[in-house]
Amino acid sequence: MEKFRAVRIFEEDGKFVKKLVERDIAELPEGEVLIKVKYSSLNYKDALSCIGNKGITRKFPHTPGIDAAGIVADSKSEEFKKGDEVLAIGYDLGMNTDGGFGEYIRVPADWVVKRPEKLSLKEAMIYGTAGYTAGQSVYELVTSGVKPEDGEVLISGATGGVGSHSVRFLSKLGYDVVAVVNGETEENTALAMGAKRVISREEALDNSGKALLSQKWAGAIDTVGGATLSTMVRSIKFGGAVTTCGNVTGAEMPGITVFPFILRAVKLIGIASAYSSKERRRIVWEKLADEWKSDKLQMGIKEVGIDGILQEVDNMLDAKLVGRVILAHE
Repeated sequence: MEKFRAVRIFEEDGKFVKKLVERDIAELPEGEVLIKVKYSSLNYKDALSCIGNKGITRKFPHTPGIDAAGIVADSKSEEFKKGDEVLAIGYDLGMNTDGGFGEYIRVPADWVVKRPEKLSLKEAMIYGTAGYTAGQSVYELVTSGVKPEDGEVLISGATGGVGSHSVRFLSKLGYDVVAVVNGETEENTALAMGAKRVISREEALDNSGKALLSQKWAGAIDTVGGATLSTMVRSIKFGGAVTTCGNVTGAEMPGITVFPFILRAVKLIGIASAYSSKERRRIVWEKLADEWKSDKLQMGIKEVGIDGILQEVDNMLDAKLVGRVILAHE
């Protein structure tokens, strides 16, 4: 039985302990495709899994890593053969199915897509779930009919994972992006990524309770939910669209009525990237690899090996992490 290294989270006496261990490939769960993982990335879900958050992971011991990119080591699927370079994100990977913080994963074939020709495995993990979610958001905005000439597009959480990628993609496509930021550091970051201008979180909020506000934005990408999303919906121009993928500031949408939808034909589009169709994944990944790919993709990236990833998990949980962390397996 071939051995490999993996981060493993154990539940011991009511506490959750993070360890770097050696495992046998035979211990991996059932699945049609065995992948030798070359890269993964650190996401907040991974950090939560590492401390035993039962909303993320219910089964322990467990290996986190909701993103993985690597080479097919064995396949029972006609779609993939040994040596294919592939990506796997979403579904149950890294949640209750052992994920990319191990040097091997075994997953169902439906979870796997081939690496686009113009995208390296490392670049795919710089995108990861956050980049793919941003790609889905931009795809929905574009296909809903929002065009660059229609006016400015607002992005909340603009320096976070999904928000920062959304800024890059839309600016690359010629849209005038307005980024919602918190402080001078975030302002400088958003402008460097391609935002035309920035506004503060306070400027992005309206608590008047009015069902309709002045029409400001051709479209919007929301990553935070709550009152920010509500303000966006009430401020969209006629026929515009808003995508939403997060609820960090709340699950409720105060002040929302049917009026933006029936009087201005506003479209509110939910993004659930973890279970998007395989065809949608193929389309979005191809766009991320080619026409949407930014020359700023490597900006703010830190690469660590498996021996260093647990320190980065602690940094994330302690709010000390700056930029995006990529895990490179040997």
